[in-house]
Amino acid sequence: MKTIYKVLIILFFNQMIFGQCISIDIQNTTFDHQPFYNTIQFGSEIIYGGLDANGVELWKTDGTVVGTSMIKDIFPGCGYSSPYNFIEFGGEIYFSADDGVNGRELWKTDGTVAGTILVKDINLDPTSFGSYPDNFQILNGELFFDANDGINGSELWKTDGTTTGTVLANDINPGSGFSNPSSLISLNGMLYFSADDGTNGRELWKTDGTTAGTVLLKDIRSGGFGSSPRDFLKLGNEIFFAANDGLSGYELWKTDGTLSGTIQVKDIRSGTFSSSPSRFFEFNNQLYFSANDGIDGSELWTSDGTAVGTVLVKDIASGSGSSNPRLFETLGTQFVFNADDGVSGSELWISDGTSAGTNLVLDINPGPTGSFVNGPKTFNSEVYFSANDGINGSELWKTDGTPAGTILVKDINLDPTSSASIGNFQILNGELFFQADDGITGLEIWKTDGTMAGTVLFNDFNTLLSNCNANDFTCLNGQTIFVANDGIHGR
Repeated sequence: MKTIYKVLIILFFNQMIFGQCISIDIQNTTFDHQPFYNTIQFGSEIIYGGLDANGVELWKTDGTVVGTSMIKDIFPGCGYSSPYNFIEFGGEIYFSADDGVNGRELWKTDGTVAGTILVKDINLDPTSFGSYPDNFQILNGELFFDANDGINGSELWKTDGTTTGTVLANDINPGSGFSNPSSLISLNGMLYFSADDGTNGRELWKTDGTTAGTVLLKDIRSGGFGSSPRDFLKLGNEIFFAANDGLSGYELWKTDGTLSGTIQVKDIRSGTFSSSPSRFFEFNNQLYFSANDGIDGSELWTSDGTAVGTVLVKDIASGSGSSNPRLFETLGTQFVFNADDGVSGSELWISDGTSAGTNLVLDINPGPTGSFVNGPKTFNSEVYFSANDGINGSELWKTDGTPAGTILVKDINLDPTSSASIGNFQILNGELFFQADDGITGLEIWKTDGTMAGTVLFNDFNTLLSNCNANDFTCLNGQTIFVANDGIHGR
């Protein structure tokens, strides 16, 4: 918001320094550094949003402690600029951030303080929260995105990286209406997306980057309701997506960029009910996804782009139950995913794309509860993920696709009633970085080489405050106020 209104909750606070409880200057204190918000690799570094005394700001790391630092305090003091939506374009990283003056706008960085700048204040309304640039996609040397300038509503914008070159590409829903372009994806020199022109409802659009070349590709559902196309995935020279034509419900569609080539692939669930295809994943030039045919529940399907080649891979949860396959990740000549067969709960499965080759890898948490596999990431020919075995809580696991090769890498949080909150994997310089909470240092950056001994805390950015269990931070007059226990006075 251009004019910042703050409601400050004043908290009692303690800090353990030589047994004394004192207030502290936020510029000279390290807080719990909650790492890896919206990470992106940039050359030999990782750019990410990290939380310290300055709030959630722009950080970078080269994989070493000395090479990990805040790039810029975009929202000065303890305000949160909360950078996210990172994308590399023209040798720089573009993102959305809030500097506390202009609201959430378009920024870019080359990894230096001087090179981290506001590209353009798109929404000049002083009472607004900013233009909220989102849905970034590159096409023909320009970066396209969705933004709201406060005049034309949320529309399609583009930039060449300069202030003057950051312009409205097309006011699809004329006037102050919102077309809300989303799911931007490029194919053969054109950009495809979902948008609402205020007449046809949310439909499939395409653009070559010019005003004249921005057109409705097909009115899939006639009238003003719109087909609401979603879940776009490029496969070969076509884009697959889900859409509702008003007759068949949400089903599988594809387009080659032409009107005649925009067709329903198959009415998986016959009639007006939807099969709701989702979680699209490419493997061996085939499309894999979850869909419900009305008989077998939501199960694993595949498609080669033809009606006859769109088939159920396996009814994992036999009968009308749903296994809800999701979180797909390639592992060599197979892929792993999370599914619930109705017996073992939500567990790790593997498939080569055939029914016979689709099987439970391991019942990590024996019985019907499930281990709730999450965040799978391929690293050194294995897939790393978080899972709960019912004993150690949610911890770091890995698999090579076999039962024997599916193991707990390390029990990071030794408290049996707690979990390590594993997440946000990123590979850098031959190591896998992630965030985790060991129950002692708080949520911090960890790294692993795949061994128990090689799974270590990257650095404790919270050494000072972890000693007094500090939390509930708030900003007041250039200082940070928080609640803590110094071991003498209690909380």
